[in-house]
Amino acid sequence: MPSHKMAVIAIHGMGSQYRPQGQPASTTPTFSKGLKRRVANRIGADMSHVIWHEVVWAQILQGRQKDYLRKINRSLGYDKLREFVVCNLSDAASYRPTPDDGDKIYDAIHKKIENVMGVVKHQVGHDGPVLILAHSLGGHIMSNYIYDMQRHLRQGGSPVHPTHVENMKTVAGIVTFGCNIPIFLFAYPENEIFPIMAPNRELPPALRFTTWWHNYYDRHDVLGFPLGKSAPSYAQLAQSRALKDKPINAGKIFTSWNPFSHNGYWTDRDLYEPVAERIKDILAAV
Repeated sequence: MPSHKMAVIAIHGMGSQYRPQGQPASTTPTFSKGLKRRVANRIGADMSHVIWHEVVWAQILQGRQKDYLRKINRSLGYDKLREFVVCNLSDAASYRPTPDDGDKIYDAIHKKIENVMGVVKHQVGHDGPVLILAHSLGGHIMSNYIYDMQRHLRQGGSPVHPTHVENMKTVAGIVTFGCNIPIFLFAYPENEIFPIMAPNRELPPALRFTTWWHNYYDRHDVLGFPLGKSAPSYAQLAQSRALKDKPINAGKIFTSWNPFSHNGYWTDRDLYEPVAERIKDILAAV
């Protein structure tokens, strides 16, 4: 019997993410701790029906990044700025599929998601609803993970996993914030760009919400973008109301008006309130 009614999957974006030594279970919140606490305060006792997981993938690249920074520490200036470039921009540069089977980082990051979903299936059942919360590059990663599953099936392949929840067919909602998917699309002709299809096909009708993708961005955040104008196919997704772009003012007094707002979403009321409402909607429909 499932122990919970639904799962929340939080995935981080670019940069080093704090994790205590020993790599605790994915249900021990770290980077999403503040968001979970605020959401739980708004939901109350019903939060006991929600299992909250984190996908942490920074360690895949972090060791090499830090090692390189140590090597150049005494020979170059602007250490903090270089650390930002190495530990943030190189994440985006390293995460890419390649035609020569050399996309080891891409596969390794996706394996982190797969491992979490393998646990989730035991907690919410094979058809349990999932809500994805994806920050920054994490939005691109989750979109690719779902897209690859869907493309495999469109091309006549068999389901990769034995359960609908692992095959990302029970995703009741996706919340992206500070999302930079658009900057990865310029390499393709507009008519060859397609977003993921609704990942809720194996959920009952009450859980197939009209708007299943909410994207939040701050106009001061140079790494967060609206998605509806990315390509004609994304515009169609927005016109059908499946996708909704929502501008917000993320961060606190010293960050909400500048690029540091990129990390301000996690504890901002403009994000945690609608996340809590979506969780309530899912619980009410289960």
